Amino acid sequence: MEIAAEICCGGYEDALQADRGGARRVELNSALYLGGLTPGLGTLKLTKETTNLTVISMVRPRGGGFCYSEAEYAAMLRDAEELLRAGTDGIAFGFLRQDRTLDEERTAKMTELIHRYGKTAVFHRAFDCTGASDEAMECLIRLGVDRVLTSGGEETAPDGSGRIHHLVEDFGDRIQILAGSGVTPENAARLIRETGVRQIHSSCREWRTDRTAQGEKVSYGYLEGDGACLYDAVSLEKTRELLKAVAGM
Repeated sequence: MEIAAEICCGGYEDALQADRGGARRVELNSALYLGGLTPGLGTLKLTKETTNLTVISMVRPRGGGFCYSEAEYAAMLRDAEELLRAGTDGIAFGFLRQDRTLDEERTAKMTELIHRYGKTAVFHRAFDCTGASDEAMECLIRLGVDRVLTSGGEETAPDGSGRIHHLVEDFGDRIQILAGSGVTPENAARLIRETGVRQIHSSCREWRTDRTAQGEKVSYGYLEGDGACLYDAVSLEKTRELLKAVAGM
């Protein structure tokens, strides 16, 4: 089975870079500095109209966690349905309770909605906040989720490689395991060998400069000092390097 390399994109420009770099699948977001939020419909439509990418759209209304109010939950369902109608190939989402256990009812509802459109249901790294537990994985399988994005409960996938290997060995025949966080062209092949995972998720990130982020008395940057004028973007070269590193594995 060929390695599937998914590129994490913060907008249409990122998706174009991923496509030009040879990627076949992207996770489409906005606000990656908050961990990724729901992208705009225009961003999705442009991506689908101008590339052949498989697009997994994030549905996340805010940063700061995964336990949502009723209003936020209602908005997530509506956003998901609009994205599905607009042609997304799947939805990435995650619902937890305050005790960091899976919210089964909401997960089931979102999964059913996604499958009603014949698309892919992906539970994102909210799974790692559960400790990447076997119980959580069994629950996701029971609810019909197609894929789980995980770093093995650690900050990065290389740090969580032992846990990812366990998840692949024990659950990989019943649900797709997508390893993500800290995956680079330099470590991707080793991660695949150590874990047995056949899908990886990487930002292939580079930093660019936009001097308009700062005025004399105001700043709209999300980094401190000189870094306030920097923003992250998908690197064409790093995308190519990543795909080359895992080719033929």
